[in-house]
Amino acid sequence: MPQPDYNEIYSSVFPFWDRIGEDDRSYLCRNSHAVMYSQGKNIHDGNDCSGVILVRTGSLRLYMMSEQGKDITLYRLHSGDLCMLSASCVLEAITFDVFVDAEEDSQCIVIAGPAFAAVSERNPAVKIFALETAVSRFSDVMWVMQQILFMGVDRRLAIFLLDEAARTGSDTILLTHGQMARYMGSAREVVSRMLKYFAAEGMVEVSRKGVRILDRGRLRELV
Repeated sequence: MPQPDYNEIYSSVFPFWDRIGEDDRSYLCRNSHAVMYSQGKNIHDGNDCSGVILVRTGSLRLYMMSEQGKDITLYRLHSGDLCMLSASCVLEAITFDVFVDAEEDSQCIVIAGPAFAAVSERNPAVKIFALETAVSRFSDVMWVMQQILFMGVDRRLAIFLLDEAARTGSDTILLTHGQMARYMGSAREVVSRMLKYFAAEGMVEVSRKGVRILDRGRLRELV
């Protein structure tokens, strides 16, 4: 992967970039490196400070895992998104383990955690940005918890299909039943049964290639 112009990239990503000194900007750039993560690669296992990860292309999944090995997806990151929860040395208040995997081949830029933490200690604007970024993601986590605790599978699946279609700009969801279940925090068998019901009702078409939405209106009624 060609070495990117970090200064140009960060000036468009970080609102604090022009508010910190040249030395700190150079320090962050020197402590950044471009990485290509292959599909299925575990990027962060919750036990160290992997750094601040900026997704350039591809998709990452953040999840928590129980002692029995069962996991629940917290949220996914796509092109342009930033992962702060992988940098525990920056956000010391984060005391739970978060795991990060590459869901597809993903080009990322990683800023070393200690370097970002050092700059944030010298610059309140950086610290505020890190906290605000983490808080915004906690809103996503609470939405996931609300769905799992209080919504039926039919409603959760309808929400997922509509959200995924909006994100990709396509009515065809190119995901397996297992992937959908993992993202929703459900079981593959449950998702498969609900998709079969949706298909019987004419809301979707299920094939080997994925799921095609046929009736957005009916799905919205469920939501």
